[in-house]
Amino acid sequence: MENAMDSSPRMPRIDEPAPAFTARTTHGPRKLEDYRGKWLVLFSHPADFTPVCSTEFMAFAKRYPDFQAIHCDLLGLSIDSVHSHIAWMRNIKEKFDIEIPFPIIDDISMEVAHSYGMIHPGASDTSAVRATFVIDDKGILRAMVYYPMKNGRSIDEILRLVKALQTSDAHGVATPEGWQPGDKVIVPPPSTIADANERANQGYECTDWYFCKKSL
Repeated sequence: MENAMDSSPRMPRIDEPAPAFTARTTHGPRKLEDYRGKWLVLFSHPADFTPVCSTEFMAFAKRYPDFQAIHCDLLGLSIDSVHSHIAWMRNIKEKFDIEIPFPIIDDISMEVAHSYGMIHPGASDTSAVRATFVIDDKGILRAMVYYPMKNGRSIDEILRLVKALQTSDAHGVATPEGWQPGDKVIVPPPSTIADANERANQGYECTDWYFCKKSL
């Protein structure tokens, strides 16, 4: 039973509605509802003007067209002001010749960070860890990935994950380890003995009754 005196926000959960927010960003006000109808990758970083964060943002920027191609937007966040974000974006453009095309949330109040569980006291009381949230086109949280302060994420893996989630939704299948578009997918295992007995005759590539693949 939850402690009735505990006022800390509940951590977000997969397959439940993502926490709503309204925030100031480098592209003007944004709220979660603005992204309804598209997928969204919401990701936090510890601080502006830090080297690991800079590599991540540049990688996200380079892959931005690939996210857009699968109807997915990007939205960054850190516990910094919008003026700090703007200065950092301009610095990245000046020093690395890379334009950051997506908004970054100003979360000085830490309201969004707390609602998404981005603040981990063991790491820092004032900085968000490297958290990544994949939110689908209906506003449902579909995946969460956390990285420590000192280690950068793989943006290619995040892109792959969004593609895998979209494929599972579209075709009612699962995807194996390291799946890439074009690879075979996993057919859901049968739920009755009759279905299990028939599985070998359904045209799938089966290793056993519960482990079958197919091409899309």
